Amino acid sequence: MHHYSLLDLSPVAEGATTTQALANTVDLAVNAERFGYHRYWLAEHHNMPGIASAATAVVIGRVAAATSTMRVGSGGIMLPNHAPLVVAEQFGTLAAMFPDRIDLGLGRAPGTDMNTARALRRYMDGADTFPQDVAELLGYLDDAPSDARVRAVPGQGSHVPVWILGSSLFGAQFAAYMGLPYAFASHFAPQMLEEALRTYRATFKPSKYLAKPYVMVAAGVCAADTDDEAHYLRTSQMLSFARLRSGQPGKLPAPVRDLEAQVPAPVLRMVHEAMAVSAVGGPDAVHQDLSQIVARYRPDELMVTGMIHDHAARVHSFGIAAQALADIQAVTHAA
Repeated sequence: MHHYSLLDLSPVAEGATTTQALANTVDLAVNAERFGYHRYWLAEHHNMPGIASAATAVVIGRVAAATSTMRVGSGGIMLPNHAPLVVAEQFGTLAAMFPDRIDLGLGRAPGTDMNTARALRRYMDGADTFPQDVAELLGYLDDAPSDARVRAVPGQGSHVPVWILGSSLFGAQFAAYMGLPYAFASHFAPQMLEEALRTYRATFKPSKYLAKPYVMVAAGVCAADTDDEAHYLRTSQMLSFARLRSGQPGKLPAPVRDLEAQVPAPVLRMVHEAMAVSAVGGPDAVHQDLSQIVARYRPDELMVTGMIHDHAARVHSFGIAAQALADIQAVTHAA
């Protein structure tokens, strides 16, 4: 494992506002840089009361301005929602303001419900143009041919690193074909993780972007001083996820002692399955869980994420995780 990184969804807690959520994101980013995280990624979601990072490029700029060494980027920009030229201009602008610190992770899904997806787009013809859109976007970020009629300004020649994000074999196959780094969303959709990693590694084609496969695996984390406290704090995210899957999205709820009484058993089983790639507990338990994830999947980079209702507890959780990850990184480098 070369690096460990952090994915933030800018959670809006019950009783809080988006202003507070975004201030918490900036504070967490400053602490994440101090903890040694290599990247800080933000995700595009729309029409979700509990997530404040919809205008992802704007939030990336704010986080990059508050930090100085950590890479900052998208995990990801949902490309079907945007014209490739606009994305190139946005991230070219970010790269001009924060040289050599910006990443562009791209997703194929809309990151929302279909009614909101329709509101985001000027037209919907049902065609999957993701491969063509990625190729067009890469062209705008590359050096422009002399006869180019359309250029991204800023953007052209910026060579912002592009990642393919996914939770299925399509993303693995496409990233391998394009010779791009690949990040798997195993923090909420781990079912095809092992097969996708095998596919990506086995079929990767070296490119001008990347000489050999580079895989990032995402994992949930909820750490605290004791196992009991961590499992209690995690009920916020589990309850939130259960409500989302039941068609009742909302702000991030406070933790509860009676999760089984609030979530039907079949839904709770689904939540546990979706969040299976996770590290939960006190420092020793989290170290053990993260070590097992790294040993099993052999990621080049591990990205952790987790939503906790209390901001201070969330910062503390990522601090505990960083200590474990730094130790694991040292061991894997020495091996």
